[in-house]
Amino acid sequence: MAARIYQRPKSAMQSGKARTAEWVLEFEQSEARRPDPLMGWTGSGDTQAQVQLTFGSKDDAQAYAEKHGITARVHLTPPKALKLQAYADNFR
Repeated sequence: MAARIYQRPKSAMQSGKARTAEWVLEFEQSEARRPDPLMGWTGSGDTQAQVQLTFGSKDDAQAYAEKHGITARVHLTPPKALKLQAYADNFR
């Protein structure tokens, strides 16, 4: 089983930082999605792709993956670059 570990990003619809400190272990899909012939919805028989485990730190997630024999790749979040400028800069 392959999985990826990443830190949950902030949603574009939220202004706060709720749940952004969590680390998520998410399993990768083992089979391709296909359309359902009756309804037309896409899906697959892979139920592991629906599982998301949350952890308090990256080390906890990595320890869980090692303990259960899961090959996991860690995706680090890029640092945020704030562009500080004054309102007066709009008129220069």
